[in-house]
Amino acid sequence: MCTLEKRGRVYLLTLTGSNEHRLNLTTVLSIRSALTHVRSDSGVGTALVTTAEGKFFSNGLDVAWISASPSDLIHQYESALRAMMADIVSLPMPTIAAITGHAAGGGFVVARAHDYVVMRGDRGFIYMNELDIGERIRKYGMSVLRSRISDARALRDLVLRPEKMKAGEAERKGVIDRAVEGGAEETVAVALRMAEDMATKGWDGGVYASIRKRAFPKIFRDLGLGEDTDEDISGVFTSKI
Repeated sequence: MCTLEKRGRVYLLTLTGSNEHRLNLTTVLSIRSALTHVRSDSGVGTALVTTAEGKFFSNGLDVAWISASPSDLIHQYESALRAMMADIVSLPMPTIAAITGHAAGGGFVVARAHDYVVMRGDRGFIYMNELDIGERIRKYGMSVLRSRISDARALRDLVLRPEKMKAGEAERKGVIDRAVEGGAEETVAVALRMAEDMATKGWDGGVYASIRKRAFPKIFRDLGLGEDTDEDISGVFTSKI
């Protein structure tokens, strides 16, 4: 489950509780509901920060729940998971993930789907554990990682060794954007300041989303969100005349 609050121009979405925040259908639908509300209030000068309570940011897919669920529910879950990722990458505003604990597998993919990732430096690690548990990485999940991590060796070590990376190493390798000196509270504070700084620039959300889509087209194609064409933005300038 999650909560959503607005602090000035910035939305703060928090995965709540002290559990592992594994991604089952309930968690995914809760996040989607919050993102729908954020999208409905987007436009000019807003931003989103996503974080979590407790020891974990997210420990990835809820394998136990998936194993115990019937096929029709799994199909619903897979559709909802894909749609949640599409919600995040297409949100018409800057987005920042503040990793305040461990982020494993799909949990890290969710974080890395945001435009920026900051992570506490005093504890916690990133761990793409799919190889160790015999789980394939979804095509759109790999697109997220490849589009955000430019160093092929860092990506290789993350997904094919797989390494547990602490914040400092992840920052050096370009896997995250910033390791924060301090704990969870300071990490969230840094993310909120970054988000507020971008929000106060008053950027048009539709333009921001269009530029993001053109910068990372493969993510959008693999999520079934199509191409951004010149026709899609033809009214941007005429609407301002």
